[in-house]
Amino acid sequence: MNRHFLTLKNATFFLFLLFTSVPAAHAGEPSSNTLTAQERADGWRLLFNGKSASSWRVFGKDAPPASGWEVSQGWLIKRAGAKPGNIVSREEFSNFEFSWEWRMESGGNNGIKYFVDETRGKLGHEYQMLAKLEQKPSKGSTGGFYAVLAPADPPPVRFYPKINSSRIRVEANKVTHWLNGRKVLEYICGSEDVLSNVASSKFKKVAKFGEKLTARLMLTDHGSECGFRNLKIRELTAGSK
Repeated sequence: MNRHFLTLKNATFFLFLLFTSVPAAHAGEPSSNTLTAQERADGWRLLFNGKSASSWRVFGKDAPPASGWEVSQGWLIKRAGAKPGNIVSREEFSNFEFSWEWRMESGGNNGIKYFVDETRGKLGHEYQMLAKLEQKPSKGSTGGFYAVLAPADPPPVRFYPKINSSRIRVEANKVTHWLNGRKVLEYICGSEDVLSNVASSKFKKVAKFGEKLTARLMLTDHGSECGFRNLKIRELTAGSK
């Protein structure tokens, strides 16, 4: 038999083993920007399908995200060096659970705002996102209510190319934040604790800041590059788990 044929046959067999020996963890993982049957049954829906950012618009305009917001390889990315501005959800929400994944390089800064009422400007309760390791959490730490409430015992933030997962739940006046699977903050809108902290913050002159609103979500433009994916939301009703 021809020696070259044997070499080719061996190489082909090696490639077959390489591409078919996929670890079970990868084989069983759900695809990004999709919903499982259980998620659909629980009322979840996508606010980003990995291909189009049509569920979002430029703040204050009925226009799609501007140049500087880019969809690439299943990520919605706010590019570094660009200043396209903040984008908001086309829908308003009251009682909801919102989850997303994100990644930033070390030193990056971004955030998710909720209770965003465009008539009072680019304000909202902000779930802070920083690609930074901190010894002691503060009111500016990842997972906290920016400038108002610090997160409690947050897990370490992962830096690009690693991915973080976050979640916000608003049910009646109760708000809960999670970071990488851990609950890091829980507060009551309009409570004495919240309003006293607002009164000593940069938001002290903003009417009704710290109270619950039916309003929009916002992906912020704080200058840094930040990638978002698996943006999922479900509206909560009485008895939702």
